[in-house]
Amino acid sequence: MEIFHFLYPIILVVMVLTAEVLAADPYSEALLSLKSELVDDDNSLGDWSVPNGGNPSGRVYACSWSGVKCNKNSTIVIGLDLSVKNLGGFLSGKQFSVFTELVDLNLSQNSISGRLPAGIFNLTNLRSLDISKNNFSGDFPSGIFSLQNLVVFDAFSNSFSGSLPVEVSQLEHLKVLNLAGSYIAGSIPPEYGTFKSLEFLHLAGNFLGGNLPPELGKLKTVTHMEIGYNSYQGSIPWQFGNMSELQYLDIAGANLSGSIPKQLSNLTQLQSLFLFRNQLTGLIPWEFSTILPLTDLDLSDNQISGPIPESFAKLKSLRLLSLMCNSMNGTVPGGIAQLPSLETLLLWSNFFSGSLPETLGRNSKLELVDVSTNNFAGNIPPDICDGGVLSKLILFSNNFTGSLSPSLSNCSSLVRLRAEDNSFSGEIPISFSRLPDITYIDLSRNKFTGGIPTDIHQASKLQYFNISNNPGLGGMIPSETWSLPLLQNFSASSCNISGNIPSFQLCKSLAFIEVHTNNLSGTIPTTVSNCQSLENMDLANNKITGHIPDELASLPELGVLDLSCNNLSGQIPAKLGDSSSLLLLNVSFNDISGSIPSEKVFRSMGSSAYVGNPKLCGEPLQPCSASMAMLGSKGIGKLILVLLLCAVVVGFVVASILGIRYFRRGNIGQWNMVSFNGLPRFTANDVLRSFSSTKSMEALPSPSTSVCKAELPTGITVSVKKIEWGTKRMRIATELITRMGNARHKNLVRLLGFCYNKHLGYLLYDYLPLPNGNLAEKTRMRMDWPIKYKIVNGIARGLSFLHDDCYPAIPHGDLKSSNIVFDENMEPHLAEFGFKYLIQLAKGPSPTTNSGRETGEFNNDLKKELYMDIFSFGEVILEILTNGRLTNAGDSIQSKPREVLLREIEDDNEASSTGSMQEEIKLVLEIALLCTTSRPLERPSMEDILKLLSQPKS
Repeated sequence: MEIFHFLYPIILVVMVLTAEVLAADPYSEALLSLKSELVDDDNSLGDWSVPNGGNPSGRVYACSWSGVKCNKNSTIVIGLDLSVKNLGGFLSGKQFSVFTELVDLNLSQNSISGRLPAGIFNLTNLRSLDISKNNFSGDFPSGIFSLQNLVVFDAFSNSFSGSLPVEVSQLEHLKVLNLAGSYIAGSIPPEYGTFKSLEFLHLAGNFLGGNLPPELGKLKTVTHMEIGYNSYQGSIPWQFGNMSELQYLDIAGANLSGSIPKQLSNLTQLQSLFLFRNQLTGLIPWEFSTILPLTDLDLSDNQISGPIPESFAKLKSLRLLSLMCNSMNGTVPGGIAQLPSLETLLLWSNFFSGSLPETLGRNSKLELVDVSTNNFAGNIPPDICDGGVLSKLILFSNNFTGSLSPSLSNCSSLVRLRAEDNSFSGEIPISFSRLPDITYIDLSRNKFTGGIPTDIHQASKLQYFNISNNPGLGGMIPSETWSLPLLQNFSASSCNISGNIPSFQLCKSLAFIEVHTNNLSGTIPTTVSNCQSLENMDLANNKITGHIPDELASLPELGVLDLSCNNLSGQIPAKLGDSSSLLLLNVSFNDISGSIPSEKVFRSMGSSAYVGNPKLCGEPLQPCSASMAMLGSKGIGKLILVLLLCAVVVGFVVASILGIRYFRRGNIGQWNMVSFNGLPRFTANDVLRSFSSTKSMEALPSPSTSVCKAELPTGITVSVKKIEWGTKRMRIATELITRMGNARHKNLVRLLGFCYNKHLGYLLYDYLPLPNGNLAEKTRMRMDWPIKYKIVNGIARGLSFLHDDCYPAIPHGDLKSSNIVFDENMEPHLAEFGFKYLIQLAKGPSPTTNSGRETGEFNNDLKKELYMDIFSFGEVILEILTNGRLTNAGDSIQSKPREVLLREIEDDNEASSTGSMQEEIKLVLEIALLCTTSRPLERPSMEDILKLLSQPKS
């Protein structure tokens, strides 16, 4: 007791001093309270602590903490920067009343959720408030008008809903307003035209609608305005031409209609104008030539008509001119070639005609030229690469003639050259040794002669080479072709090439060889075993002899092997039956003998894969003993004669189909047929009859539903999907279908072929009996974890193939559990891949991106579609993990505590027994959460996902 009396005064003094310290330093106390509300997984605020002992200097403890800025005396907190610290949690806002002198608050690039606390508007001295790239949600709170000193307000990329805050227009000193990238709906308030000092306005990427308010034209101080990627009504107000200081205007992807107001030519300070991906009509105002500072003009993906104004020759600062995907016509004015700053010229998918200006490239440093899918004629301008930086030259689907310009060999900067589907002739004047960076060349569907250049092996970066359908090309495949270290695709079909197939000494990257319908002879080199990446080999319709090499069975990725219509002999290697990747084998119309091996993979190919080999027997052909006994020696001879005659007929049919298979302008009723590997080549009429009673090629069969089942003349059963397109969209749509048809993977449902005319197409898919149904039917049934893990891996492999192995990538577009079907081994197959994206291409303006877009060879808005695929994959994973309990849960799952979610999923999967199973579940859940994050750029690629799934488990 005496000791207590002795210590009591001391304890009392300590308590008083402590109270005084805390009372003297409310900033540190408030920040510690703020820290308690935040989730700090990286311990970024680890130094936020009050040391033991007093504070004799009277300074604020927090002035030494990371992210805290104080005045010179360290007595007042004037700035708080918590950006990029991986912080989460919710904010109450109760602490902000302490920071009366705070000038700058930066919470950007974190994962803070919930509503934005209204208490933040107590910081009345704020000049800069940055809450961008978080996950704040709900309606925007009222009260921001109290921040009368605010100059910068950045709320980009959050999840706000409701309407735009009107009272922000009362901030007289505000210069930067960024409310882009949320879910804000309603119209832009007319009050937004009353800002006094605003210089930067960004409202893009929301759900805004209604008419654009003409009052925005009163913004005399704004230099930068982005209000696109919304869905407005009506046209562009002509009053926008009164924004006299405007330098950057972006209203892309906004559903705008009507003509482009000529009053925009009054924007004499304008440098960038982006109006692409709308429904604008009429002509381009010739008055735009008065906007002399203009550097970037993108009017693509609209319905603009008429020619390019001759007056554009005055735009000497123009770097980007993008008019692609419109209905423009006429010739390209010669003045365009005189623009000294021009770098990118995108005119694809219009109706331009005539020749390109002779001097194009002579006066500027062109980097990218895409004039594909027009009616251009004449030669390639001889000086198109004079600037020395041309990387992409895209000319396909025009009427160009003459020889390919020899000057292209001096174009050392060239990366991609696409000149297919023209009428170029003569020898290919390319010196590959002078093209060190070339990766992609497509010269198919022309009239080239003189063979493949023999120095092709010197193009060390070449990945894709296609010279197919040049029937007079001739020559041989150069002996060192396969040695190209990065070569993935080599296509030289229908080129009258002769000689032997070169030895495969080096072919580490080679994935696709297509050399059908030539005069190749000799044997298939056994060195093909070196091609461990080979996925598709098409040697059909040649004169190849010898046996089918056993070495083909050692190729782990081989999915398609077409050796039909050759002179091969011997037996089918039984080892091929061990291949887990083989999807298609076709050895029809050869001299193969013996019995078809009994493995299941051989039976699954159907009889069409083996017909035309009179010495071959066994399932799915006739049984060996019965057929041989019945025929006898004379019967065999007669059968050989009949089959030879059939082979001649088939060859005639193949030649006819190859003549029409590539897309030409015919009358509306003209039907064409394209067969991919796996579908015997026959006429479109055969296909139409298989699901329609009509026998007329001009009639339009109409299956009762969008998907029907049909049996083709050879007995193959297919699923048929119908798609309609406008005449102008046919070429783009059929190009995507061709890529879909060439996409072969064991986790994809195969597209076997399609027949089409100018406004309608029928896609023929592999018909799967589906003994195990689809994933939607399975998720609510009890499945063991190994089966679930196998399903997740199979889906990932199929999706990764579409994203990473197809070039350009093919988005699935509609990944969901009902579009994932199972074979008898519970191996998942992705159905409907690419179809939704195909509908977008066929019916609407083709998806594109902003002014950084590349070329018309494929849609660069593709990234958005791929990100959506990954999000959908994450949702499918959650559905699998929870036995169907969580469906379409990607948006809501992020706010749930990880440990609670993991515990629930472990219970769903009865995972308490084994540690390795728990680790796998944890990994798969983490992948699902990464895939469904709200920010697309933070989602992993499918390639990264496969790496995660294949990493060793502890």
